[in-house]
Amino acid sequence: MTTDLRHETGKADLPGADISLHELQTEQGVLRYHEAGDGPPLVFLHGSGPGVTGLGNFGGILNSFAEYFHCYVLEFPGFGVSDPSDQHPMPAGIQAVTDLLDGLGLDQVDIIGNSMGGMVGTRYAIAHPERVRRLVTLGGMGANLFSSSPSEGINLLVAFTEDPTRERLIQWLQSMVYDQSLVTEELISQRWEQATDPQTLSSARKMYTRAAMKAGAAAAAASDAGPAWAQLHRLQAKTLITWGRDDRVSPLDGVLVPMRTIPDVELHVFPNCGHWAMIEQKDAFESTVLAFLRRKEA
Repeated sequence: MTTDLRHETGKADLPGADISLHELQTEQGVLRYHEAGDGPPLVFLHGSGPGVTGLGNFGGILNSFAEYFHCYVLEFPGFGVSDPSDQHPMPAGIQAVTDLLDGLGLDQVDIIGNSMGGMVGTRYAIAHPERVRRLVTLGGMGANLFSSSPSEGINLLVAFTEDPTRERLIQWLQSMVYDQSLVTEELISQRWEQATDPQTLSSARKMYTRAAMKAGAAAAAASDAGPAWAQLHRLQAKTLITWGRDDRVSPLDGVLVPMRTIPDVELHVFPNCGHWAMIEQKDAFESTVLAFLRRKEA
């Protein structure tokens, strides 16, 4: 449950943006989220990795979506913006979605989730089918069928998390994108400062060390429900999967299982694109996703 304690704490410094930062008090601590636009509610869920934030993932596209939707960009616990959590980031993220929707009185929303955010959104939609109308994911959903697992990008992420250095951060960032010019000194500096915060690094180590990943795989194997991809047939929301053709973190073959098992699903693959489709293929991503979300119900 959440208490009805929320207030605006600032404005985002983005060109042309009218984005406000808010706090929501919950039993798990303070959740922070960014708000923009007016219309049907649309929740953005960011990915994982060193120095990630919700506004860092989605700030560049928020204006386009705010023209048509009331946008909420959630900052997950454990990534340096919202209060930290003792939980693994995945269940903490699912709880955060529940707390956000309950705290703001949102009965039904659309969700756009990047990587881990897509996984969180998918699990939330399966558990609460009445609360998610449409779901958009960016990479990260499914299982590697032909490519190695863990992937190149995940191995680089583990290397940084276990022994964080600036060089390892750069190597991981370079694996995230097709266009290497996107890995600027400004991006590296921003990510380094956030990623090396002690609480943020502690949270990352719950997910991205060899021991943590081994424990997670063992827990999934022992679960009666099986791995997450085995539950995708239960997803009732209309779903659009987007993927970068050149993704080195979540290779494209991972889409085959969700594409065949989600009941109402579409797939769009962006060329010359890595793990950040909303950044590398911004215009194409916006037009594709807006068309899906704004399409009239059949």
